[in-house]
Order: sequence, then C-alpha cells, then structure tokens
Amino acid sequence: MEIVIKATQFILSLSFLIVLHELGHFIPAKLFKTRVEKFYLFFDYKFSLLKKKIGETEYGIGWIPLGGYVKISGMIDESMDTEQMKQPAQSWEFRSKPAWQRLIIMLGGVIVNFILGILIYIMITFVWGLDYVSPDGVKEGFSVHESFKEYGFKDGDKITKFNGVEPLDVTDINKHLFLRDINSIEVIHKDGITETLTIPKNIGEIMWQNGVMKPFSPISTPVIALIEVDSPADKAGLKENDKIISVNNTPVSYWHEFTNLVLNANGDLNIAFERDGIMDNVSITPRENKTIGVQQNGLNAVTIEHKDFSFLESISTGNSIAIWTLKDYITQFKYVFTKKGATSIGGFIAIGNIFPATWSWQAFWSITAFLSIMLGFMNLLPIPALDGGHVMFTLYEMISGRKPNDKFLEYAQITGFLILIALLILANGNDVVKLFS
Repeated sequence: MEIVIKATQFILSLSFLIVLHELGHFIPAKLFKTRVEKFYLFFDYKFSLLKKKIGETEYGIGWIPLGGYVKISGMIDESMDTEQMKQPAQSWEFRSKPAWQRLIIMLGGVIVNFILGILIYIMITFVWGLDYVSPDGVKEGFSVHESFKEYGFKDGDKITKFNGVEPLDVTDINKHLFLRDINSIEVIHKDGITETLTIPKNIGEIMWQNGVMKPFSPISTPVIALIEVDSPADKAGLKENDKIISVNNTPVSYWHEFTNLVLNANGDLNIAFERDGIMDNVSITPRENKTIGVQQNGLNAVTIEHKDFSFLESISTGNSIAIWTLKDYITQFKYVFTKKGATSIGGFIAIGNIFPATWSWQAFWSITAFLSIMLGFMNLLPIPALDGGHVMFTLYEMISGRKPNDKFLEYAQITGFLILIALLILANGNDVVKLFS
C-alpha cells in the first residue's frame, strides 16, 4: 500500500508539472499565432493512450511517462520532423517568427516552473505556516561527528548563531554548512562557556569528500523508532520502541553513544535493551558498513514550535523559500560532476521515494514546489533537446545576426537527445543498483 501511495503522489505531481510546463510553451505560441500541432502528457511513440483533436491541435496522453511535449510547426524538436523543414516556411510556423518571439516561446515552460514553485511555497506558508526548532528547542544540545570536533565543537553543544545571526530553525545547520556560506558558528558548551568557532570556507566540499553529510544531530534517548525489514536488527528480534541499555557491556544514555559504539566495534555486538519494562539482550552481526538497520526518533530530542503567516507575510516568506531552494539546488549541482556525484544521481525510484508513505497534502505540495524549481533549472541547461539548448541557439542568432542552419540544429537535437537518454539510464541504473544492494 505504501508503494501505491508514493507512486500515486509521484505520478500526480509529475503530470501536474508537465502539463503546466507545456502550457508555458503553448500559450505564447498561440499568442504569437504559431501553429501547435500536438499537446501531449507523456510521449506517444507509435501510439497514444488517449487523443482528441480540437481545432488545429491534437491533445493526448502518451504511454511513455518520461515527460511531455508540444509539437510546434516549423521547429526542429524531439519529434524530429525534418520533412516539414524541407518545405518553404509558412507564416504560422515557428521558424518564421522573430527571434524575440521564439525566445519567449522557448522560455515559457521554465518561467511557468519558477512562478509555480513560488506560488506553491506562498500557498504552503499561508495555509500551514512553518514548523521550526529554535536554538533553545534542542533539549540536550547536539551530538557532533568526530571530524568536526577538530574545529572546537563538543557533544552537548547548543548552537545559537550562524554567521552572527540567530537562525529560525537551528536544525538546518547541516544544510547550511553544506550549501551556504557559513564561516562562523556560535555555540554554548555544556560547561556554559559561549564560543564562536571558525569554519573552513570549503566546508561543503570537505563534508562531501568525507561522506559526513550530517555532522550535527540533536542528542536523543536511545529508543528505536524504525527497523529495516530483514536487517540484522530485525533478524535478531529487536523491535520499534525498544530502549538500548548497553552495547558490549558499555552503558548507553544517548543515541549518538549507541551509534558510536556500533561503528567502532569489532565483530558481533551484544546489545542489552528494555522492552515494556523487561530487560533482555540479543547478539547481532553488523553488516559490512557497520550498520544494523535501526533508526532513531529525533522528535524526542527537540521542541517544535509553529509560526503562522498573514497573506502578505506569506508572499515574502514564500518568495524567500523558493529563491533559497533554487540557490541550494544550483550549489549542490556542482557535485554531480564528481565521480561520487555520478553514482548519487537518482531516477524515478529516488524521486518517488521523496514522497511520504502516508498521504499528506502539505508534503505533496512542498515536494511538488521543489520539483517545479528543479525542473525549471534543469530545463535551462544549455543542452540541445532541452529548452536551454533552443534558448542558447536563439540567443546566438540574436547576438550574431546569423541563424544556425537546419542541418546543424538537427544533429544538435540528436546529440542532445542521446545525452539525455544516457543520463536517464545512469540515474535509473543507480536506482536499481541501490535497490538490490
């Protein structure tokens, strides 16, 4: 049932975004009296699931759920209809329109994506407000990864400021370190001493290279919230809500102590735990990566506060969230071009797993807003076959006064299409490898 709920949300979100993106091309094309031959959700290679012709445009649903398209007359696109291009140009064709009109038609889709993302974030902020954790809301402070202790951090630190400013949500610390320019963090140590610690400028790259993406975690009690099916912990008989008491006779008071003992142990683990007031113990053989398949419930470590916004406040806040979402996505995009980044690219399974296993309209719209921003940016990349590729060639024409010939555009379109297919295979291949590993 969980898979059905995730898949339903994913397909609904994807379809919504595709239709609106293509409308972004369709509407300006019509305004500039350019003929649109097809408007399709998903691709209809050889046949379509549903189609109906209204006026000069055929509207339909294809059977290949890899996107959608509008087929604009007189344009070399994914349809690769080169026969039409051999005929004399007609006044209602894309190629007959001024360069500035063609540019607007091609930019229409990504403009819709960005505007849609902003509007959804405004709506989310106004309807649901924001949940956050203030610096005082982390009850026992943060546990700190060993690699960050060299900068002066200690287990139990309470983080109060990023770059001298108190954050709205202090649990965003890991995201801000990885994606934003944080050069100093103010902390209050357990002994009550306040200290401002300096952070290396390339801290994001250091985190990426070392695989330390969550150096700070709110300290929580060692209670198991989730157990992976068929994991070592599951096979040994541990259950959700079990409280860990000790590992190999070493007492455990907090979750980070438990994880450190598991990671640093050699051989089997003897884990003592409490269940419904009764003490028991199990022997577990960790996996090769020294995990046993358990997760904590971090909610017992923090106090969550809530803030509501007026409509005018929602406009400002929603805009800010959208802008930072785009900035953060662009910042992390550079890691795609590393060897590690290539293996981290996810396909449809990875995107589908972003959605929660239970239906939540707030989560659905939040993820849809993020995907809209992401699709807008991806479509702007200067790759032939993407909107950005068409924009690149149109800008070249406007600057140089020379239009690339049709044969060049045809080869560029084929090359871009092959690049996209390769990326699609890589992303979904990574999903399959992760699924079975």
